[in-house]
Amino acid sequence: MNFENKLISGLLIKRYKRFLVDVKIKNQIITAHCPNTGSMFGLLKKNNKVWVCKSDNPNRKLKYTLQIIEDEKSKVGVNTHLANKIVLHALQNNLIKEFNKDIDIKPEVKFGDNTRFDFLITKKNYKAFIEEKKDLQNFLMQ
Repeated sequence: MNFENKLISGLLIKRYKRFLVDVKIKNQIITAHCPNTGSMFGLLKKNNKVWVCKSDNPNRKLKYTLQIIEDEKSKVGVNTHLANKIVLHALQNNLIKEFNKDIDIKPEVKFGDNTRFDFLITKKNYKAFIEEKKDLQNFLMQ
């Protein structure tokens, strides 16, 4: 998936006040916005490789946003605002081996009056409603 702005690599120094991370980029320390309110237990090790994006918005208080943390050679997208976009990109580009090429993908599908699923995947006589944060993870772990 292509990010809106170029990814810049650095090393994690620390996370604090839930929404702030300090990152060392070259010989400079910057403070970036952390868009993930979860604990991210296990990812926040000092000197883990991270990627941030610099915003073009002159009104932003923090110019950088944390996007990815690498831990033990696995890259983890930590920007929760991009989760559905990443999954949609993976589905559309056949990057999830459990799904074949010949599928129809519809994002943000309503079911009944009060239920919304992240994706509806159909293939011939097969339908799957996917809630990215729950179902896709469970489906791939089976």
